[in-house]
Amino acid sequence: MPRNVVFAAPFPTYDVMRFVKALSRLDDVRLLGVFGRITDEVRTFCDDVALVDDGTSVDDLTEAVKLLSRKHGRVHRLVGINEVLMVQLAQVRERFDIAGTPVKTATLFREKALMKEALRAAGLPVAKHALVITVKQALQFGERVGFPLVVKPPAGVGAKSTYRAATADELVQVLGRMAPHPERPVLVEEMLQGTEHSFETITVKGTPRAFSFSDYLPGCLEVLEHPWMQWVCRLPREVNRPTYERAKVAGIAAIRALGLDDGMTHLEWFARPDGSIAIGEIAQRPPGPQLCQMTGLVNDVDVYRAWARAVVDGAFDAPWNRRFAAATAWLRGVGRGRVTGTRGVEQAHQLLAPHLIEARLPAIGARKNDGYEGDGYLVLRHERTDAVTALIRSAIETLKVEYA
Repeated sequence: MPRNVVFAAPFPTYDVMRFVKALSRLDDVRLLGVFGRITDEVRTFCDDVALVDDGTSVDDLTEAVKLLSRKHGRVHRLVGINEVLMVQLAQVRERFDIAGTPVKTATLFREKALMKEALRAAGLPVAKHALVITVKQALQFGERVGFPLVVKPPAGVGAKSTYRAATADELVQVLGRMAPHPERPVLVEEMLQGTEHSFETITVKGTPRAFSFSDYLPGCLEVLEHPWMQWVCRLPREVNRPTYERAKVAGIAAIRALGLDDGMTHLEWFARPDGSIAIGEIAQRPPGPQLCQMTGLVNDVDVYRAWARAVVDGAFDAPWNRRFAAATAWLRGVGRGRVTGTRGVEQAHQLLAPHLIEARLPAIGARKNDGYEGDGYLVLRHERTDAVTALIRSAIETLKVEYA
């Protein structure tokens, strides 16, 4: 009898489907989907699908799993990749006694204040923080820690609704926009100084088995604050620097402190000017789409299958071998309104073609995305870090997004 594996996501986006396809190729698996929308591609790779009104609702997910289990038998695993779903999936697993990450662990990863308390208790370097519901509490924290501060939701994703407050006045203004109250507190943090990076792992049976590093050029918050900047994430081929080793030690300790058994993690960290490191936060999921893709590209491995094997089989057999460097540039332009065009496309293609892995150009007529990931992207790979760095710099100098 095949094992029933349920994959849940609010919507079957292009990037979500990469994981669905990897699950469908596992041995001895009947793949069942739970989505807020069903497409022909979903029907192609899933043996059965349950449609839900709200893909993030515990009750809707529970009813979907109940329906699928009545039709196909006991569920072996319930998995997903969206950070907004991690706690809900754990809650549903608990209701049906399905193996996987428990609610306590999922909550520690998801709730940033609880996460930082757990990491600090384990002796790991994290930013000072406070959950506040009043302006007075926030100002008192600022007096103790000093400015600038970072202000954000305690369970935010991808720097959304994240602000820098350089002064007490700016802090008051930010809190006025976010309107904290007892049922929706705001997380106020010390702003870590230094260069920003990430550390990815695949963990099996509580032991991290594979590692990867990236450099953020520049940090996400800085990009959000400067509309003319285009964000670049680079994965260097060489990962034997002392700061990377410190991040690896801290990252492994963080995974153990939070209690993850099987899965992929994405940790953001800072390299301070004095050579020390500090953890920003860690997520119990694969990194964002292009970063996940690049993790596979530089290590010459099918990272989607490696994730699937970890969360379904509790196994790791990927031949991890860092043979390449890679980088992604997210395309953003100056201005507002809707995309009217992208200049320099032919020149960029001629320049990048041998090393261009994937590209998505801004869609004409689409409203400008104000996030740091912009309106399109380019993914490059090369054997040398310096070469991929030069190529990605040329790309963002050549391609210009126009709005009106």
